Amino acid sequence: MSHSPLIPAGDGQNCSLPTNLTPEGKRINNYFDCLPVSKTHKILFFIIMMAYFFEQMDNWNFGFIAPQLVKTWGLTMADIGNINFWYFIGMTVGGLTGGFISDIIGRRKTFLFAIMLFSTMSVLNGLTSDLTIFTISRALTGFGVFCLMVCSQAYIAEISPAESRGKWQGLIAAVGFSAVPVIGFLCRIIIPLSDEAWRWIFYFGGLGLVGFGLGLKYLEESPRWLIARHRQAEAEAVVERISGIKVDLSEAAKKVEAKESVFETLLGMFSQKYIKRTLVLFSFIWLTTPASFVVTVWTPMMISKKGFAMEDVLTSSFVLMIGVPFGCYLASLISDKGGRKIPLCTVSALAAVFAYVFTQIDGLVPLTIVGFALISFCMAMGFIGFSYIAESYPTRMRNTAVGIHNGAGRFCTSFMQKQVPIIFAAGGFAGVYNTVAMMLLAPLLIVLIFGLRTGGKSLEEIS
Repeated sequence: MSHSPLIPAGDGQNCSLPTNLTPEGKRINNYFDCLPVSKTHKILFFIIMMAYFFEQMDNWNFGFIAPQLVKTWGLTMADIGNINFWYFIGMTVGGLTGGFISDIIGRRKTFLFAIMLFSTMSVLNGLTSDLTIFTISRALTGFGVFCLMVCSQAYIAEISPAESRGKWQGLIAAVGFSAVPVIGFLCRIIIPLSDEAWRWIFYFGGLGLVGFGLGLKYLEESPRWLIARHRQAEAEAVVERISGIKVDLSEAAKKVEAKESVFETLLGMFSQKYIKRTLVLFSFIWLTTPASFVVTVWTPMMISKKGFAMEDVLTSSFVLMIGVPFGCYLASLISDKGGRKIPLCTVSALAAVFAYVFTQIDGLVPLTIVGFALISFCMAMGFIGFSYIAESYPTRMRNTAVGIHNGAGRFCTSFMQKQVPIIFAAGGFAGVYNTVAMMLLAPLLIVLIFGLRTGGKSLEEIS
């Protein structure tokens, strides 16, 4: 074998790994590690960004539309709660099965299926006037939204260089989640136009089909999934199309273990090798996911309980929602530092601090500023956590394990949504956010002591 010079890592960094060539002139490489982030790479990331954007339009639009449905359809708060309950159940099932589906049929097909599902269901929500159909469509929207989220987490991890994996996870999320303030702005303009104008908000969600079309043409299958299916030639061709560099994945192929069923994945997650990281991740996600959703879903309503005028609350809510993409961007800046778990614990601790500060202040401007910081740190925590979970398991069980963790987090969130009114009735505004602070702080010591350092390492080295 001949030796070539060191090659640049993703984003222009220098990689310290020497690169060998086969007699055919292929680089012996570990997928995309130590390869530059190419133009084709960025096209794939852009497609995922688009999917995230329209996914989040569908994810957040109902919170703005619900009051109008109460007015025009005569729905009760119990009806709204029922719709939200089934939406989170749909997300739970999407999380639990999305990973399994993508492990069976591939990341690309699952990604496209999820976009098609939540986009068409959003249009159906806009077309129907039947509450049952509306509720079912909303639940299927939730399934598609979280099916895509689980699949995309693994997909981004598998096609990104180890040197910048967390950065791209965060940047893609930052662009995608910019849909949150956008949908808030659109709702403020469109919904007051007429009693039925809310339907157009759901129609906008159908624009996700544009992302489906682009994905159908340009989206590549994950080479790690192809290698796991013993399709080495296809995997090498994918890496070459994306990076422009011919690679030899023989060494990676030798390390592939047989694909596992859902039951085998569950057994594997609790095997001697993986049980510690599984318990660490469960302790984190069971508490921080419900706490984060209390912050992002309930904060505008909690501020309104302070007695401010509705116009002021809407303005405050718009500013708060800018914290969603800002938090994702923050995650992109710090996620690859400190072995992943250090920035994860840092932003979680800061979110807990701001949750407590939130209970100590009054006035719309101070509440808006602190609420913005709270939402930003919660979102940063969530997306660093997404990378952390996806990195913690081998390819043969990654998506199924990611789906199990995130589905469990959404199921806990469903339960927590019903507890918030009870906590508010007992402890008021302070009771809700003190509970949030405790839920954010509780698992941090476990992660700091027992959590893996995954940032900057190849997925194969971690697993």
